Amino acid sequence: MSLPAGQPVATGKVWFVGAGPGAADLLTVRAIRVLARADVVLHDALLTAEVLDWAPAADLIAVGKRCDGASAEQVWIDRALVDAARRHAVVVRLKGGDPTVFGRLDEEIDALEAAGIDWEIVPGITAAGAAAAAAGHSLTRRGVARRLDIVTPRVGRGEPGQGDDTGAGWADGLSPSGTVVLYMAGRVAGRCARTLCARGFPSDTPAVAVRAASWAGQSVERTTLGALAAGGLEVDDRPVVLLVGRAMADRRALAAARHRVHGRPIAAEPTRLAVG
Repeated sequence: MSLPAGQPVATGKVWFVGAGPGAADLLTVRAIRVLARADVVLHDALLTAEVLDWAPAADLIAVGKRCDGASAEQVWIDRALVDAARRHAVVVRLKGGDPTVFGRLDEEIDALEAAGIDWEIVPGITAAGAAAAAAGHSLTRRGVARRLDIVTPRVGRGEPGQGDDTGAGWADGLSPSGTVVLYMAGRVAGRCARTLCARGFPSDTPAVAVRAASWAGQSVERTTLGALAAGGLEVDDRPVVLLVGRAMADRRALAAARHRVHGRPIAAEPTRLAVG
């Protein structure tokens, strides 16, 4: 990988842009405007080609990280951002989903600030939100799921716990009373399910695996933690988001939950209230 040539500039700025879950028409208006001005775009792997079309004049540099695949070293990415900003006015670091969610954002900001380079964040639609939309569920639901946790069992190179994707730490504090969204868990879904069951999650807790949310090849698979614990999840090259919790139950089960919360069925006819 190499950076394109350019003239040194005094006003170079790096924009951390959220590319959303993959569909080109899910970028924000601000993201599209920044990409249209970009001289250089350093982009993640989990993007569709149509997203990059929003940057027609930019030099494109792939710096993505893929499990079991070729990945750019973080140190190289940090250095490349600094170098690009010293040679180009508008540099975009295009990250899948939202830059602030599992995007290694802090390391890259630290490198820019150490070099005295200006930066700005443009948020994007999260993979969690896109997966919930694909599944047709709300991540939270009144009377059913009162909290939302977004976690990953993956541990990066050089971090504590490396080599133990399903160590106890990632599940600390998770509760069956909320919804758990697991990023980067497709290949270890079975072990993750067993960890959650060991932490008190009932085996019949609904789980929904969404592959390639918002992409043309998206798919949704409904199962339970018990089934995942026993058989895991078949995966391919598509990114997987795993949604776990009672809010992922089918509509009839959710209606039954509402019935239990209210304590009495909803009357078939409206009740007339006396006034005065």
